[in-house]
Amino acid sequence: MTERKPPGVSFESWIDRQIREAEARGEFAELPGAGRPMPEITDTSYDELWWIKRKMAREGLSVLPPTLALRKEAEDALAAAAAAPSERVVRRIIEDINTKIREVMFKPPPGPPLGLKPYDVEDIVQDWQEHREGPTPSTDN
Repeated sequence: MTERKPPGVSFESWIDRQIREAEARGEFAELPGAGRPMPEITDTSYDELWWIKRKMAREGLSVLPPTLALRKEAEDALAAAAAAPSERVVRRIIEDINTKIREVMFKPPPGPPLGLKPYDVEDIVQDWQEHREGPTPSTDN
């Protein structure tokens, strides 16, 4: 659309003419996704930020507030500790996440409250030992 709407012509007829001429030139032929339903139509609820979310998904981006990202990281740390091969690794994983939790506790970032406190390393190690298969040495330092 390089031309302006002429005065005295309704928008509808001007747009219809633009579309008709573009179809005649073949500008709508072989568009990506032609003949397939649009993926965003499957969700019936309207979201004002649909275009931002689609762009972020296309770019592989994810944005969480820092506290929510830390909560996710803490969950992942507990899962990693449960699957760790040795007590030393369990301790390192939990101590690393505790350091991050303490930083957020003392210097709160913007966003929702963290709602976490540092984990008790000894409790995590004890749970790990109880769920570990086979004999376990008392320490692996």
